[in-house]
Amino acid sequence: MKKTGRIRFLLKWSKKEILGHLCDSALANIRRFVVTQYKENENIVYDQNFWVKAQNYQNVPTSDIINLWKFLNLQIVNVVENIPDEALQRTCDMTKTESQIFTLEFIINDYISHLQHHLKAI
Repeated sequence: MKKTGRIRFLLKWSKKEILGHLCDSALANIRRFVVTQYKENENIVYDQNFWVKAQNYQNVPTSDIINLWKFLNLQIVNVVENIPDEALQRTCDMTKTESQIFTLEFIINDYISHLQHHLKAI
């Protein structure tokens, strides 16, 4: 997604919803990080607005969202540390419409950039 799209959504989300979005993103990316190691070009899409609305983060205690985010990201570290180097060039499709293929290495780096972008906004 283009950065302008991300910024547009940020204007509509509260800080709790942004942190909730990071939890949802972590869930989607854990799946990508695992599945891409054994299944080439799997289409793993994350509809961020739907997820944030469905999860109703605005009405969840902040401490619960923080703990969820913390433990999901600890799991991401565990998964990423265990990815064999040769698997980093395997690919995944993350798009809703037109197929766009990304390497696992790109997806990992993009996740980190995405995380930093949103944490700065909070």
